[in-house]
Amino acid sequence: MDPYSAEGELLNIHTAFHQGQYQTVIDYDTSPFSSENALPARILQLRAQIALGHAEDVLADIEGETDDTPDLAAVAALAHYASGDVDTGVTEAEKLAKGAPENAMVQVLAGTVLQAAGKGEQALELLTKHQGSLEAVALIVQIHLQQNRLDLALKEVQAARKWAQDSLLIRIAEAWVGLRLGGERYQSAFYEFEEMAQTSNSTPNATKSLIGQAVAEIHLGRLPEAEAALQQALQKDSEDANAIANSLVLKFLMGKGEGPDGEMMSSLKTRAPEHPYLVDLEAKSRLFDQAAQKYSAKLAS
Repeated sequence: MDPYSAEGELLNIHTAFHQGQYQTVIDYDTSPFSSENALPARILQLRAQIALGHAEDVLADIEGETDDTPDLAAVAALAHYASGDVDTGVTEAEKLAKGAPENAMVQVLAGTVLQAAGKGEQALELLTKHQGSLEAVALIVQIHLQQNRLDLALKEVQAARKWAQDSLLIRIAEAWVGLRLGGERYQSAFYEFEEMAQTSNSTPNATKSLIGQAVAEIHLGRLPEAEAALQQALQKDSEDANAIANSLVLKFLMGKGEGPDGEMMSSLKTRAPEHPYLVDLEAKSRLFDQAAQKYSAKLAS
């Protein structure tokens, strides 16, 4: 039996993880699980710790276990990267991609590290080796969207839908694609994220669904509703970088934009200095300065 199917024993802990209910995952009683599912369950709990900022604790927990277990070696690569030791994380991920490319957890976690490090093509090369991994599919969709290959992202989701049916991860991936397709897909994405937000509303760390709901609301032009969703997300986790970044975007759209030294902007710079929003903003600022210098030179002459 597929442990992630509706009848599988990993379904609930797996669903909680992908809904962002990380503390629920950590506290989950895995003692009744079969021996074959003990390692996958432990890895979900380790990943949840990393997501909550406890990468160093994870590295200490699995010390001495990674040499003989590629799954845990992949967790270590992700933990190194998340803790700021980027070079070690990427080096270990690349080593695992060569040494254990058929391992499902290596594909997902090493692929995650490679994607985060800007090595999207290497990540895709590894991820496309998967054999029915929904996490691999979701990550492939993310990478295609980052590469502005909406056609490939849509194709991946449509192909997975034939065998994954109503899986949570496929629904999430469809919502991501819907936010890029636009039109009626905005409303479909909103419904999906709203349902997930309501399902996980009682948990303190379930901000992902609220952020997705807010982004859909922004696309639909419902800015006050988007503001309410983001405020709720920040109440649950005031340090969530994505909630902060999307709140900054929304403030500008509502005519309440902050300057570079504003409270929320300073908070994002402190918590996630390499966040894509900040990186993109800095790149655009440099381009503007370069254009302004050329214009100034023409005026001076």
